[in-house]
Amino acid sequence: MSKELKKYIAEFIGTAILVLFGCGTAVITGGDVVPTALAFGLAIVAAAYAIGDISGCHVNPAVSLAMFINKKLKGAEFCGYVCAQILGALGGALLLWAILALCGVDKATSGLGANSFIVDNTGGMWASILVEIILTFVFVYTILGVTSDKNKAHIAGLVIGLTLTFVHLLGIGWTGTSVNPARSLAPAILLGGTALSQVWVFLVAPLIGGALAAYTFRLLNKK
Repeated sequence: MSKELKKYIAEFIGTAILVLFGCGTAVITGGDVVPTALAFGLAIVAAAYAIGDISGCHVNPAVSLAMFINKKLKGAEFCGYVCAQILGALGGALLLWAILALCGVDKATSGLGANSFIVDNTGGMWASILVEIILTFVFVYTILGVTSDKNKAHIAGLVIGLTLTFVHLLGIGWTGTSVNPARSLAPAILLGGTALSQVWVFLVAPLIGGALAAYTFRLLNKK
């Protein structure tokens, strides 16, 4: 098996874990902030130490975009990572849907952990965009900082997971917290309706936040 294929399979598995456990916890707790934030954060910690040595454990197109901007990924690799992440997110969301269906819970009733605007109007749309850009900037900038120093490699997974928990604590009550286009796209595709019509915000805003983090990191760390 080629090194590239191993990376893509690792990204698929990592993203599936993130969506299944993060969105699944949101569903079974009714979106309770602390358990959901911890589930997303701990999923990243687990994935980081499981697949970090294989793919770097991006499991997020916004992270991969930042790595591409900072020349840590080539164009073909970036496309492969994003495709694997989207497919992994769909796999995780489908597993969650199947489990709920076996329990007699309708996908629309559960919500599948989908994101939504703070308020369903134009102001809420712009507020949601701003929130997601800020949250993603903080998350991705932290990743770039902790992974840029080899001396921090042993704690990188823990720091990244705690930071994802941190941004979820603020964002869950507003947008459900995306900071990850793949994580948002998968539930929206399965649900359709409002979730699908609003998902563009949770695709675009995290990518903007990730790009801003990458360019800011380059500017401040330029020697």
